[in-house]
Amino acid sequence: MTPTKIPCTIVTGFLGAGKTTLVRHLLENAGGRRLAVLVNEFGDLGFDGSFLAGCGIAGCTAEDIVELPNGCICCTVADDFVPALEKLLGRADPPDHILIETSGLALPKPLVGAFNWPAIRSRVTVDGVVAVVDGPAVAEGTFADDPEALAAQRAGDGAVDHDNPLEEVFEDQILCADLILLNKCDGLSEADRLRVRAEIAAHLPKAIKIVEAAHGRIEPALVIGLGAAAESDLSARPSHHESEADHDHDDFDSAAFALPKVAAPEELTARVARAAEAEGVLRVKGFTAVADKPMRLVIQGVGRRISHHYDRPFAAGEPREGRLVVIGLKGFDRAAVAAALAD
Repeated sequence: MTPTKIPCTIVTGFLGAGKTTLVRHLLENAGGRRLAVLVNEFGDLGFDGSFLAGCGIAGCTAEDIVELPNGCICCTVADDFVPALEKLLGRADPPDHILIETSGLALPKPLVGAFNWPAIRSRVTVDGVVAVVDGPAVAEGTFADDPEALAAQRAGDGAVDHDNPLEEVFEDQILCADLILLNKCDGLSEADRLRVRAEIAAHLPKAIKIVEAAHGRIEPALVIGLGAAAESDLSARPSHHESEADHDHDDFDSAAFALPKVAAPEELTARVARAAEAEGVLRVKGFTAVADKPMRLVIQGVGRRISHHYDRPFAAGEPREGRLVVIGLKGFDRAAVAAALAD
């Protein structure tokens, strides 16, 4: 009798699209399933794994969250991804379903291809690739220097050679998807929402369902249980970078900055907003302590959009201070970021 493969859902999407928020929503609405999460971060500066592990969700323990902060897993398959997956599969009580959250700069296709590796191919399958899209970011044209000119060029030439590394990564993520979650729709006007849907559809070579959501809240049955077996369907998933060797991370960089305790969230939000405007900065995310508050303050931002919330109490003995992880284009202005945070 052939053993049943454990299904895995790959959650991909660009920086700040809301992948971790979606994963947390799925954990909170597991419906009795034993879920495990493998979360990856660009560079060696982990944050999302601790955000999930400390979320206090019933049935979700520290061993259910595996963090790989050593670079995009699409580029470290043999060294990081396969061993981590084998560790989850080797547990006495293996999960019913595994959620894999890629870094915002990872390419999903090489990762899907890794499911054909001999060590794991008889034990797991890619249930589906879900691409989370930041609706307001696309509406602002973040992923193309000139969206209208690019659309016209694409209409005349299906093999457009992109000069924008951000758009290439974004396109590779949605081209590999079985489902696209258009997130943050509460931040879009009706006209922008329709325009963004059309812009996404113009990138796609085939009909892929686009589901709208706000804050990653979606019926789990729409995401889990797609049965795509994506590892057997690689030829139908075009890519600008067909292997991890084609994926050049030299375009991007990351750094961490200390965040001391603040008097009020608004004080930190103003500093981080100025830091996010520094040349080359793409994404900021971090946490710190607020005076007279027991909870940890989490702050995140993409472009000019900065948000914050409290996520959990500080643990006994845990330093009441934090850090901000900044991801940007290679050579982004770190001095300007540091100055903004210190101002």
